[in-house]
Parts: sequence; C-alpha cells; structure tokens
Amino acid sequence: MKYWYRHFTSTAIFCLVAVVGAYFVGGLPSVATVLFLTGLEASLSFDNAIVNAGVLAGWDDVWRRRFLTWGMVVAVFGMRLLFPLLIVAVAGNVGPFTAIELALHDPAEYARVLTAAHHQIAAFGGTFLMMVFLHFFVARHKTEHWLGMIERPLTRLGKLEAIEGAVTLVLVLATSRLIESEVRSGEFVVAGVWGVVAFILTRGLTALLGDAEVAGQQVVRQGIAGFFYLELLDASFSFDGVAGAFAMTDNLLIIALGLGAGAMFVRSFTLLLVERGTLDTYRYLEHGAFWAVGVLAVIMLAGVEFHIPEAVTGLLGAFLIVLAMISSKRANRTN
Repeated sequence: MKYWYRHFTSTAIFCLVAVVGAYFVGGLPSVATVLFLTGLEASLSFDNAIVNAGVLAGWDDVWRRRFLTWGMVVAVFGMRLLFPLLIVAVAGNVGPFTAIELALHDPAEYARVLTAAHHQIAAFGGTFLMMVFLHFFVARHKTEHWLGMIERPLTRLGKLEAIEGAVTLVLVLATSRLIESEVRSGEFVVAGVWGVVAFILTRGLTALLGDAEVAGQQVVRQGIAGFFYLELLDASFSFDGVAGAFAMTDNLLIIALGLGAGAMFVRSFTLLLVERGTLDTYRYLEHGAFWAVGVLAVIMLAGVEFHIPEAVTGLLGAFLIVLAMISSKRANRTN
C-alpha cells in the first residue's frame, strides 16, 4: 500500500484538479469527457509505462522524480497543448498566434486542420515507434527470448548494419503506396523519414553523452539526453490519442486535462514498476510491451487509410502484456 500512496497521491490530486476544472469549463458533460480521455490515455499507454520502466531501472531517485515532475510539464503542456498548436500552424500554413486564435475562437476549424494532418502525425509517430520496436529485438547480444521462433531470427538480423532504419523505411514506402493522393503520399513519406531521423539523432545524442553497456546491450543513461529520449517516446505514443481526442471534443483545454491526467497515471505507474522490480519478476513483460509497441506502430502506419478503433489498439496491447506475464510466471515455476 505504501508504494501506491507514495506514487499515486500526486496523480490523484492532479486528476481531481482536472475534473474540477472540467466542471467549471463545461459542466458534467466535460467531466465525463475528461474521465473518458484519462482512461483512454492510460490504457493506450500501458505498454509505454513498461518500456519507460526498463529505461528508468538504471536511473537514481533524483532523475526518476525529475521524470515525473519535469516530464509532466512537457507531457501536459508541451505534448497535449503546444504540440497540437504547432501541427496546426505548420499544416495550416499559419502563424502560431493564428493557431492559438483558431483554438480559442474557432475550435471546429482547428480540429479540421489537425485532422487533415493525421497522415503526417501517424507517419512520424509510427516510424519512431517501429524503430524503438526493432532496436530492442535486433540487438545482437540479446540472449533472452519470449517468442523464440520470431525473436531469434530478428536478433540475427542485428548483424546487418542499420537494419532497423532499412526495414522501417521500406514499410513507410510500402504503406505510402496505399495512399491515393500523391500529395498526401509524399507528405507521409517525408514525415516517416523524419521519424527515423528523430530516433537516430535521439539515440545518437544519448550515446554521445555517455550510454552504458550492460550485459552486452546498450542502455539509456540518466541525464538530459535520456530524459529527452523518454519524452520523445511518450510523444510518439500520444500522437494518435491527441488526434483521436478531437473526435470527442474540440475544446483544447478539456483535451489537455483528460490526456494530461492519463499521462500522469502512466508516469506514476512507471515508477511503481521500477521500485517494485516488476520487470525482474516478470522476465517477459518487457518483451510483451515491445511487441505491443510494434503492433501500435503498424496500426498507426496502416491507419492512415484504414481506420482502426482505439479500443482495438488498447485491447491488442493489453492481450500481449497479459500473455507475457502468464509466460513469465510459467517460466519462473520451471526454474
């Protein structure tokens, strides 16, 4: 109980503030929307919590708390508030102040512009997550496998230089062929390339500032570069949630409150996993989370032309994680 009290007290306070704020903005309907978006964000980002826990396991308490505090500022006000404004400004070819005016006084047009840029958002986020997925499974020194028939060949692929980028770019080019509009197809490819570049630069920056090698695998060390990597990872998980939230409401403040509360829960849960050593107890849990990342990446890329409900994404991710936990328990009993 002390773990839950320690990590979730601030989360409960934040959620309460979000609910009260929603009530003053739009009454009970806005409260219901905030609660739904909170649950949606938390369920869709559960695998994100496990992936983050794998990174934070080697960090000290100071940087873990910074991830929760400073990271929340970036997650709520940066990703859930400022980032959609930036997308609207770029996609709509308008200035940042005009984007703010649209958000405040013409939310329907704001939502239309953001939705129109969905293919670019999906391409960037999907390729970044695909790189995260492949980077984990093609590690040349990876010795522990969950789905051995699939994971062992992937590990052997790691002998090929930059195989993650090659596979991801091929997927982007193949998916772009499904888009009928040549303009949207070109924009999709460009955004996908930037997703790959963002991953390479982020991982390169963490290596430049001092990655460590543990058991033959590269781990992200604590520090500004590692913090930036986790925030960009969180952003990639949240792209579809931000875009999908406009299907429920075009009020930017309500979206920020709902998704922000969900992000707060995910961060608290991440620290709980780290402190209790859950990834050591369930040896395949991290594998299941990365498979869920791969599924999400494919769904984001394919979802440009084929709408896939968020509930399907969440259920698939949850199924993989639960299956990994069951496999871990069985493996522990046999050892």
